[in-house]
Amino acid sequence: MSHARAIHLSRRGLLAAGGAVGLGVALAACGDDKGEAKDGGSGSAAAKSGPWTFKDDRGKTVKLDKVPANIVAFTGVGAALYDYGVQVKGVFGPTTTTGGKPDVQAGDMDVSKVTVLGNAWGQFNVEKYAALAPDVLITTMFDDAGTLWYVPEQSTKQIAELAPSVGISVYDRQITQPLQRMWDLAESLGADMKAAKVTDAKKRFEAAAARLRAAAKAKPHLKVMAGSASDQLFYVSGTRLSIDLEYFKALGVNFVEPPESAKKQGGGWYESLSWENVDKYQADIIMMDDRSSAIQPADITKPTWKKLPAVKAGQVIARSPEPILSYDKCVPLLTSLAEALEKAKKVS
Repeated sequence: MSHARAIHLSRRGLLAAGGAVGLGVALAACGDDKGEAKDGGSGSAAAKSGPWTFKDDRGKTVKLDKVPANIVAFTGVGAALYDYGVQVKGVFGPTTTTGGKPDVQAGDMDVSKVTVLGNAWGQFNVEKYAALAPDVLITTMFDDAGTLWYVPEQSTKQIAELAPSVGISVYDRQITQPLQRMWDLAESLGADMKAAKVTDAKKRFEAAAARLRAAAKAKPHLKVMAGSASDQLFYVSGTRLSIDLEYFKALGVNFVEPPESAKKQGGGWYESLSWENVDKYQADIIMMDDRSSAIQPADITKPTWKKLPAVKAGQVIARSPEPILSYDKCVPLLTSLAEALEKAKKVS
């Protein structure tokens, strides 16, 4: 089994179990790596014209005669582009819940206005994809092999023949890097990056980062654990590989770090614990996976969970292991953790 395949399977197993995602490859650096459209400037996507190029994080450059109009993207990518004013035509990945409501990864995107090609892992309707006459497919990448997230391995060749693809890496780097890459991509697609809504969100992100840094500095003794719940197992994510946790750690947050030997089963992302051993690590604050694939804290009935000091103290907050890569959606991630640190007491 190849290294890339092994990582892909570990991510697949993690998602299926609702495990804590940990999010290397250096950002491609040269001429077009910021993905700016050759005609320059900004404005609405409809107003953009002329040739379009974008160099993705695999080092591959997509060249088209005009700016893509029929965009198909992973749901979280579509949500990020939506925040910048770019509407995609189709999405794949967690889009709606079993109750028909927008999935957390859909953000503010109106899911009724997009064609859903697949709502779960392994689902991707190639016939519907072809019918959209896609100009480009955009998704993220969670390994250093350039594997396109949520594009089924068995359909990769067929999908690739229908349109070029763009991959944005969210592997082993701080969240600020893919945030900038998504910004560059949105700008190349015609988004107005000088709009007040966009610039204000970036300023709020910077302010929230400063707040988190200050909170972490004020309470360095508080230990934070990133977890995720499934029926049989509790997953503890280390900071290495995770774009959110790597950034929070760089800002000074003190995290529980499972040893590398314990994370082997999870491809280096996480350690799996039985519910009997959920108290293996001492934590003052627990961040829990907010994706629909994971059991949410309010629904965890395990007595060992309820006995954890952080749970008893009410010091449990949500975490987005697959953040929507717009500044607007990342502000709450920083703010939530900063508030938790500011209010939390030492309980471990």
